Amino acid sequence: MLSISPDRAAVAARMLEIQPFHVMDILARARALEATGRSVIHMEIGEPDAPTAETIIQAGIAALQAGLTHYTPALGLPALREAIADFYASSYGVSIDPARVVVTTGSSGALLLAMGVLLNPADEVLLADPGYPCNRHFVRFVEGRAVNIPVTAQTRFQLQAEHIAQHWGERTRVALVASPANPTGMLLSKTELSALHAAVSQRGGTLIVDEIYHGLTYGVEADTALAVSDDIFVINSFSKYFGMTGWRLGWMIAPESYVPALDRLAQNLFLAAPTPAQHAAMAAFQPETLAILEARRAEFAQRRDFLLPALRELGFDLPLAPEGAFYLYAGCGAFTQDSRQFASDILEQAGVAITPGLDFGSFESDTHVRFAYTTTLPKLEQGIERLARFLRSGA
Repeated sequence: MLSISPDRAAVAARMLEIQPFHVMDILARARALEATGRSVIHMEIGEPDAPTAETIIQAGIAALQAGLTHYTPALGLPALREAIADFYASSYGVSIDPARVVVTTGSSGALLLAMGVLLNPADEVLLADPGYPCNRHFVRFVEGRAVNIPVTAQTRFQLQAEHIAQHWGERTRVALVASPANPTGMLLSKTELSALHAAVSQRGGTLIVDEIYHGLTYGVEADTALAVSDDIFVINSFSKYFGMTGWRLGWMIAPESYVPALDRLAQNLFLAAPTPAQHAAMAAFQPETLAILEARRAEFAQRRDFLLPALRELGFDLPLAPEGAFYLYAGCGAFTQDSRQFASDILEQAGVAITPGLDFGSFESDTHVRFAYTTTLPKLEQGIERLARFLRSGA
């Protein structure tokens, strides 16, 4: 049988535009350094450092022991869908029909479903640059076209209604925003969400709002877009606030008319989200679990309140205080015009792992890096000391 060597294997053209996470190269190198005995302070990965809450773990164990390991309906366990709807009522005062809740394999599964039901080939999606890199790749995967719009501190690193008016074209179908946003941590107010929705709906389009960092806000409460309109797609996740990253579970609140199509697509793409994870997530909304998560949010706030002024004192440009998530997107133009090499040098010479701006788009990405405060306060303090020595050395 004739074989084809891997270097000659033909891959689809779309794969040329779907890039890997550059941060994974940083992480791999950091692990290699640690294997040689080097100490590395990790501020590169957007994953909470605390383990999943014990209440959730025990619910997962109980489900496994009870043999609850079979497929669920494609849209998720009815009881979990009801619990998610109840969560919106108790947390936001918003009434959601559980029939509109779609449980997915992480928020990535939700975003892929949304793109699949909304886009035809060559349809456009408006996105903020900088922004979460997978979003543009989801668009490309379904043969759409991502339109990356530069955003700055003047608009708090968020798309605004004026961006919609300026960039909406004949093939534009969707605008996707995130609140709080990765990598900037900035929120959209209810007023801004209302203006965005009006600008998009007036043009016959659809607004998608990524709310996966809801719960992780500091000094301000996040407004859900569901309080604005029922025809907005809202994405959320059990990964960030709820600390269930490896369980691979998220959800979407979809306009009612799209639910049948989402059901069909979910059946074909992944059949259903992981069953043990769905049963475990039932415990995520219990008062004892929420008390644990709120204590962790307070700890994240302490980390942000240390790291933000410390980085500013070192000379990084941070014009705004992030309101949520667990990131600081810092201008490093005072030190370099090559953030990728800068991040590599910091790792090799200072033992601090951070993410170059290249992972989040092209706008000013060479002069920005992201710090994730997903490690303990003592380690963050040690990381700042190492950065200070590195910068003083003129390396």
